Amino acid sequence: MSSQAWINLAYLAASMLFIVAFKLMTGPRTAVKGNYLGAAGMAIALIAACCEGPVISRLTSAGPGALVMVGIAAGIGAVIGGLMAIKYPMTGMPQMVALLNGFGGAASALVAGAELWNMTAAAAATPAEQIALAQLAPWTQFAIATALTGLIGAVTFWGSFVAFAKLEELPRFKQAWTDPNRHWINLGLALATLLLICGVCAYPKAILLYWLLVVVGSALGCTLTMPIGGADMPVVICLLNSYSGLAAAAAGFVIDNSVLVIAGSLVGASGLILTAIMCQAMNRSLVGVLFGGLGTTSVANADDVYAGKVKSASAEEIAMVLEGASRVVIVPGYGLAVAQAQHAVRELANALEKRGCTVEYAIHPVAGRMPGHMNVLLAEADIPYEKLREMDDINPTFPETDVAIVIGANDVVNPAARTDPKSPIAGMPILDVDKARTVVVVKRSLSPGFAGIPNPLFAADNTLMYFADGKKAILDLTAALQQG
Repeated sequence: MSSQAWINLAYLAASMLFIVAFKLMTGPRTAVKGNYLGAAGMAIALIAACCEGPVISRLTSAGPGALVMVGIAAGIGAVIGGLMAIKYPMTGMPQMVALLNGFGGAASALVAGAELWNMTAAAAATPAEQIALAQLAPWTQFAIATALTGLIGAVTFWGSFVAFAKLEELPRFKQAWTDPNRHWINLGLALATLLLICGVCAYPKAILLYWLLVVVGSALGCTLTMPIGGADMPVVICLLNSYSGLAAAAAGFVIDNSVLVIAGSLVGASGLILTAIMCQAMNRSLVGVLFGGLGTTSVANADDVYAGKVKSASAEEIAMVLEGASRVVIVPGYGLAVAQAQHAVRELANALEKRGCTVEYAIHPVAGRMPGHMNVLLAEADIPYEKLREMDDINPTFPETDVAIVIGANDVVNPAARTDPKSPIAGMPILDVDKARTVVVVKRSLSPGFAGIPNPLFAADNTLMYFADGKKAILDLTAALQQG
C-alpha cells in the first residue's frame, strides 16, 4: 500500500471514531467513553494530516525551524487548553464553550487565508498562467470555499466573544443593544459580505478582498449577537457551535482534507439540531431569537406583583414542612451553579431519603446558560442520573408533589408564561412547580431572571421564599432537618 492509502485509511478510521463518539455522547452513561473515542479520532487525524506529502514538503522547504515552531505552538495551546479546562469553574462552562467556538472559527478563517496566499503565489509563479484565475474551475471552487470559510469563521469568532462578554456580564455587554436601526445595520453588513464573496470568487488573486470580507464578517458577528438578550443565550451558544463546525467543514474543502469536512459537518449538523431543540423548549423561532431581543425588556410593575404578598421563611420553618413530606422535587437553576451548591443539594437529598422521602430533580432544557448545564452540574455531585427528570416527564407529577424546592431558577418556573399572553416569555414551556402543594424558592433577592420580568410564583399563596446564598441556605436547611 502506498503512503497516501495508509493516510486515507487513517482518515476513515478517525471519521468512524467521530461518528461513534457523537452517538455515545448522547447518553450520560456512555458520554465519557465517547469523549475518549473522539479524542483518539482527533489524534489519528492530526498524525495523518502531518504525514501528508504537501504538509511535509512545506515544512521541509520552510527549514528546520518551522517544525520547531509548530511544536512550540501546539505545546502552548495544549497547556492553555488544559489549564482552562481544569481551572475554569462549572459556572463558567458556557463562557468556555463560547470561547472554544470562537477560536475554532478564527482558526478556520486563518487557515483559509493562508491557503489563499499560498495558492495565489504558486499560481502567479506559473509561466503558463495567462488565463484569469476565475475562469479555472478548480480555482472557482477553491475561492468559494475560501470566502465562505472566512465569513463564517469571522462571524463565529466575534459573535462568540460577544456571547462570552454577555455571559460574564461585563458592564458594556450586560445590556442588549437595542438601537432601532440595528436591523438595517445588519442588512447592510450582510449585503456587503455577499458583494465581497462575489469579489473573492471573481478575483481570488486580490487577497485584500478576502481580509476585507473577514473584517466585515467580524462586524456582522458582533452586531448579530449584541441585540440578543440573556434569556436566549442557550440558543445562541448552540448556534455558534454550529457555525464553528460549518467553518471547519468549509476549511476542509479549502485544504482538501476529507476528515475535516466530516468532523465539521458533524459539529455543524449537531449544533443545528440542538439549536432547534432549544428553540422548541423556549417556544421560540430561530428568527425570533436572532431578531426578537428576548431578555431586553426592563423590569415592569414588580411592586404590583410582590407588594405585601411575599412570605419569607427560615431554615427551621422550612425543615418542619419537609419533615412531613413524602415526595420532594428539587429544581436547579443558574443560581445553584453560581453558589456551587450541588454537593450541598446531594446532602439534603440524602437526609430526606433517610426519612423515607422520595427525591427527584426537575430539569428544564434551558436551565442554566447552556444545554445540559444542570445535568453536568448535578453529575459532578454524583447524583444518580435516573433521578433527573425531564420537563415533559415530571410536569404531570407536580400536583402530587409535597414540596418543590427551587434553587436559583427563575424564568423556567415563571407561571406568567402560561397566564400572561403579553409576557415576553408567553407560551414558553415551563416547569409547573406552582402546582406543588408547597413551593420553597431559594434566592438571594427578588431580582428578575434573564428575561427581566417579575415572577408571580414568588408571591403565590403556596410559596415560601428563603433569601440566602444557595449553598449556605441548603446547608442550613439540612442541619435544621437533621436536628428535627
